[in-house]
Amino acid sequence: MTWSAKQYTLFEQQRTRPVRDLVAAIPNTAVQTAVDLGCGPGNSTQVLAERFPQARVTGMDSSDDMLADARKRLPTLNFERADIGAWSPAQPFDVILANASLQWLPDHATLYPHLVSQLTSGGTLAVQTPDNLDEPAHRLAREVAADGPWSARIGAVKHNERHTASYYYELLSKHCSAVDVWRTTYLHPLADHAAVVEWFKASALRPFLAPLSDDEKAAFLQDYQARITQAYPALADGTVLLPFPRLFIIATR
Repeated sequence: MTWSAKQYTLFEQQRTRPVRDLVAAIPNTAVQTAVDLGCGPGNSTQVLAERFPQARVTGMDSSDDMLADARKRLPTLNFERADIGAWSPAQPFDVILANASLQWLPDHATLYPHLVSQLTSGGTLAVQTPDNLDEPAHRLAREVAADGPWSARIGAVKHNERHTASYYYELLSKHCSAVDVWRTTYLHPLADHAAVVEWFKASALRPFLAPLSDDEKAAFLQDYQARITQAYPALADGTVLLPFPRLFIIATR
């Protein structure tokens, strides 16, 4: 299952707004080292570097395509190919940013405390994860997968674990001096229903589409867009407001 930087950045402005809100809430001021785990095409790394211009900022991702775009965007920064689920640096960081990346990884009960342990004293773990598995866009993807002729292959596709705000607060409070958790629903204006489909092709639809042939992908997306059109009524000018809930965590060691 590969990532496409081109597809992801079709909606870069909308995807970058949450990380701007997250990074703005980081309380640290004297930051010397910062890392962006799951940096994608570098849009989140750029926000991090702009907030802490004096810091040595590193971006990490498992996708060569994403890293290539990130290096073009920010040629003076260091980007590394890495499995962030197994990441264990030689030296701790003042800030660890994980923007829309940890939801792809399992075992959060172990992962989140492990990331905190890689912080300096007083360092910050800043996490943003989509909190939209119950939204129509996700529910309809599961329905199309279960209803179609491909159901034996993708009908049981599940996303990795996600938990409530209280779960993460309790988990991290055992390891941190302060934990701030909040949830925001963004309302992204998209051009039309086809744009909604394009948005999710870069993320939520990837596990469903990856095993399908080109013809099957086209049929899946046609059915999905028809259901999206019913679930998200367009405004008078054709614009579709896409509600997108996201969960934010600022955890200080």
